[in-house]
Amino acid sequence: NPVCGKSGKPLFIAHPLELTTANFQRYITRSDLPILVDFWAPWCGPCRMMAPVLDEAAKTLEPRLLIAKVNTENEPVISQQFGIRSIPTLALFQGGREIARMSGALQLPQLKQWLSQHISL
Repeated sequence: NPVCGKSGKPLFIAHPLELTTANFQRYITRSDLPILVDFWAPWCGPCRMMAPVLDEAAKTLEPRLLIAKVNTENEPVISQQFGIRSIPTLALFQGGREIARMSGALQLPQLKQWLSQHISL
């Protein structure tokens, strides 16, 4: 597992990153990898169904893709900035810009199929 040359911390953590207003732009604009962002809320049943799917995706798709989560309850500014109207919403970013979006819960095979339409896995 690759580590940071500066801090020695693992570069990939095999579970989704929690993005906040404080770190969202840094990850989205500076990452060389595509980033899949799950916009979710704790009270959302389909969002809770997606959690293990995204955990498994992080284990199997890193280091080709980073997976992150934005709690829309805690981060309303990010949700408003991206016009999130329903959850779960998955937004795929590459090169600092959004390249694809999908709303609704998916199983892992469906998620991989959707991702492969937009990036090479």
